Formats: sequence, structure tokens, C-alpha cells
Amino acid sequence: MRSFSMTVNSFFSMSFMPVVLFVGTFLFPQIVFLDAPLPWQIGFQDPATPIAQGIQDLHHDICFFMVVVLTFVIWMLCRTLWHFHWTKNPIPSKIIHGTVIEVAWTVTPSLILMVIAVPSFALLYSMDEIVNPSITLKAIGHQWYWTYELSDYSTADDASIVFDSYMIPEDDLTLGQLRLLEVDNRVVLPVHTHVRVIVTAADVLHSWAVPSLGVKCDAVPGRLNQTSFFLQREGIFYGQCSEICGANHGFMPIVVEGVSLDEYISWVSNKMEEI
Repeated sequence: MRSFSMTVNSFFSMSFMPVVLFVGTFLFPQIVFLDAPLPWQIGFQDPATPIAQGIQDLHHDICFFMVVVLTFVIWMLCRTLWHFHWTKNPIPSKIIHGTVIEVAWTVTPSLILMVIAVPSFALLYSMDEIVNPSITLKAIGHQWYWTYELSDYSTADDASIVFDSYMIPEDDLTLGQLRLLEVDNRVVLPVHTHVRVIVTAADVLHSWAVPSLGVKCDAVPGRLNQTSFFLQREGIFYGQCSEICGANHGFMPIVVEGVSLDEYISWVSNKMEEI
């Protein structure tokens, strides 16, 4: 009976979620965000960091050039097929060399690539830039869960805030929770704060990725990779391991909860009391 009710709830959630998002986007645009994947989703999740916004803007700019080039190529092909059909042009013309057209199809793509390169280089530079962080979060990938460590609030290594984050099994989900995406311990971070994330692994290759934050960093055993982000709004942001790491690769999600500074301080205080 429980499995049947969960199936019904899952069906209604999948069926009406697009409608709820569509209506909510127009009625309450300031509170409705897409921070988790949806069935049959095509577009991006709503950005929550400047990097994620920059990635989506660059994607849209490149798509503009792609549509222009695609339209021109299709027009040329259709025009060629129409005018040079054997019924209209039974005697084919023998054109071996055309300087103007060869210069045109060489220079034009070069100019397009140069125009695309300017914003892409700026985005790459901003992604690699590490501003003096206020918080450093260490994420360690395991088969198949994540371990998080916050050492900014302790003077000794054994007093750091360390906790494991496991996926909540489907049988333990409550109404409204997302299947394969919910965890028992979320990463809580404050908004409007520069955060540095150090990523590593304890066994095999993993990847710490959260689409709404524009973050995807490989976790390599024996090495430390780092990335950073700046949360612009509160919310719950879902991600998953993006490197095939074994049989349960699809069962180690990532959940980052953006909260106000006061709520973050309260969360840190509670974690320190548990040590």
C-alpha cells in the first residue's frame, strides 16, 4: 500500500510539476526557481551564481551564431539543388577556382570565431579566478557518498566540522522530496559570500557538479582540485557525481542549501556542539 501511494504521488509530481512551474513563473517570479532536474527537461536550470549566469549567456550567444550559420548553409544548399538540377542545367559549368568565394569562406568563419572567443576567454578567466574566500569547503568523494569538511571554525584538525552525506533511499522519502537527489545531510552555505571548494577523492575518480551553481570539478585520488562560487540567492541546489565511479555512481547526489548568514551561523553552532 505504501509503494502504491508513493507511485501515485510520484506520478502527480511528474505530471503537474511543469504546470506548477509555468503558473508560478508568471504569478510569483521572485520565488519560483528551477534548481533541480525535471522529467523531459531540455533547457538549463536557473542560475544561482555569476558563473552559471555567464555560462548560460555564452551558450545563448553561441546558439545565435549557430542559427545564423545554419540558416545560411541550408539556404545555399537549397538554392544549389534548385538552380543546378539536371533539368534546369543539363550542361554543368566547369568552375575550378574562385578566389573571392574562397577568401570569403575562410575569413568569415575566422571573424565569427574571434567574436566568440572574446566572451569565452573572459568566462574562462573568471572561472579560474579565486577571490579571497570567506569559507572553504572540502568535498571528498567515496564509493558511494560524499564527505564534507569545514575547518575554518576550529584550531585543531580533530575539531573540524566533518559529516557524511548519503542519498536517502526511495522507501524513506517523504512527500515533496526528490527521488535519487535527496541526502540526509545537506551542505549549508550562506548567500552573498565567496566560497572555495576543495575537491578530492578517497578511492576512485568522482566529480562534484551542481548545475545551478555552474560548478563541475573532478575529484581525483591523491590530488586537490579547487573551484569557487558566489551564491546570489537562497535556495536548495541539486547536483550529482558526474564521473562514472562504479555500480552506484547514480546514487551519490549533492545538495547545497543556500541560507542567510544568520541561519548559517546557527547551523555552524549546532554542528560545533555535535563535535
